[in-house]
Amino acid sequence: MPLGIPLYRHPIVARGCVRVSASIFLIIMSSLQALKAASARRDLADLLGVKPGMLTYAIYITPEADRYTRSTIPKKHGGDREICAPNNDLKLIQRRLSTLLQDCLDEINVARGHKEDRVRFGIAHGFKRNHTIMTNGRAHITRRFVFNADLHDFFGTINFGRVRGFFLKDKNFSLQPEVATTIAQIACFENKLPQGSPCSPIISNFLAHPLDIRLVRLAAKHGVTYTRYADDLTFSTNKPAFPVEIASPIDSHGWIPGPELECVVTESGFSFNPSKTRLQYRDSRQEVTGLTVNRKVNVPATYRYTVRAMVNTLFKTGSFEFIYRKRGDDGKVTSENREPGTMPQLLGMLSYIDQVDLFNEKLCKDNDREPQPVVGRTALFRRFLYFDTFFSAQRPTIVCEGKTDNVYMRCAIKSLAAAYPRLIGGEKLLVRFFKYTESRTGRVMDLTGGVGGICNLLKSYHEDLKFYFKAPISKFPVIVLIDNDSGAHSIYEAVAGITKKKKPQGVADFIYVTGNVYIVPTPFGPGKSFTAIEDFFDAKTLATELNSKKFNRKNKKEDSEDFYSKAAFARDVVAKGASTIDFGNFKVILDRIEKVLDDYAVRRKTMT
Repeated sequence: MPLGIPLYRHPIVARGCVRVSASIFLIIMSSLQALKAASARRDLADLLGVKPGMLTYAIYITPEADRYTRSTIPKKHGGDREICAPNNDLKLIQRRLSTLLQDCLDEINVARGHKEDRVRFGIAHGFKRNHTIMTNGRAHITRRFVFNADLHDFFGTINFGRVRGFFLKDKNFSLQPEVATTIAQIACFENKLPQGSPCSPIISNFLAHPLDIRLVRLAAKHGVTYTRYADDLTFSTNKPAFPVEIASPIDSHGWIPGPELECVVTESGFSFNPSKTRLQYRDSRQEVTGLTVNRKVNVPATYRYTVRAMVNTLFKTGSFEFIYRKRGDDGKVTSENREPGTMPQLLGMLSYIDQVDLFNEKLCKDNDREPQPVVGRTALFRRFLYFDTFFSAQRPTIVCEGKTDNVYMRCAIKSLAAAYPRLIGGEKLLVRFFKYTESRTGRVMDLTGGVGGICNLLKSYHEDLKFYFKAPISKFPVIVLIDNDSGAHSIYEAVAGITKKKKPQGVADFIYVTGNVYIVPTPFGPGKSFTAIEDFFDAKTLATELNSKKFNRKNKKEDSEDFYSKAAFARDVVAKGASTIDFGNFKVILDRIEKVLDDYAVRRKTMT
């Protein structure tokens, strides 16, 4: 059922659009079936999970000029692209329409008998689940010729009438007129699909599907492979000569769409951008949607070198320049503008390189091949994340041993806010807690939580400070909060290896390690007994039962038959009951954190 609405409660069913026996069983409707069953605008509103009045107001009552905000962004090869961003209400509706239509597309693919690999590595790759520029480029690797052509004003070519007509006449949909009209009203602005709408991509794929089918047939006829990513068409082949029916030479270097290709595109209601057609040869760099495909799908070397240079400059100076290049119709640079770069820009570029490497690694493993090592790229990405997260921290940063400890400490600080104004102001925390994620922090940063992750952090960060980070260090400390138990000995040994001093014994309030990093152990118990952070909850809280189960801190993730886990304790006991818990015992830990703030304020003066 779309959007998680049980069928028996669905307004369409309740109004009798679908008859269901209430006494014995319920008929389960798919997203596509529910959409086809809708007969009016209010039915569509129900499917989208919005009130009919909100839908009507957003697409009919709100003045057209107030529905979108216009802006421009520079295109990669010159010129500007107009973006029309919908207002919040319309964006919500469009997002839900996009999700509904994506669900319908998945059902249509299953009904067509498409297998997983066929669906993932099909014809169209833009704006589809499980499809990326990598899956698009994969179809064209190691080819003699690669021909690229762009459709002109792809979204703008698809007008209100085409959208409405598609949902009325397409055999997979055949929607009721009022529903088809409402979908077109939601999707279109100034009689076309706007760039910036969440539902323009999926609708454009539906409208371009007949074109894709005809181009696949044309390509197969001439021994050529075809894929499309949005408005970017790619054809490739290993034939001795590229078929002139698909691409024709106009001089020694220029190529234009061939007569058969031109005919198919024109008859399908689209046209070409004449300045963006090119034929690429095996002995030169072949690119498909920005990725090289000569031997494998890869980020161009020039891009990687540029990113590496910017990152290294950041490490040395604390800043870098981002270069915007504008190109003419011939692809040559016409102007160059330098602006101060931002951390999110670099994060995006490094993530892009990393995702391509992950794609290739998975392909190798799926085909029982050993992946090519990319250790240098991963190391650079890790150093950047360490620089961004720790070295240039914008607030005091607390690194706990795991996710549950973050919950405990947040709740403790909020409960004791009046006594710790340096840690929280009003409702806003003045410290940042490091967030663990399974992908980036675990795989790239090598921080998986626990003692091993903390040791990796200390050792790697010390090496970064020694050999790479030369920029001015943050004015805020990084505070690593650890349990003072048997596992802490490995951390203390790592500290001794870094400081070249005697191994700490866990008695001090804090331990300075390197740069802006400190260790704060939980205070020992009576007789220097080991402690963990859970020991600082009162007995009543630790004795709380959930569904007749008791808390067992050894169960880190999963509940057992008689006990519930640390995750459940943090989520269902501490977070939900924070207002009634006595966090008084946590003061000794928060006091130690404030002592680190004082110590680093003095120590930093000697660093500058």
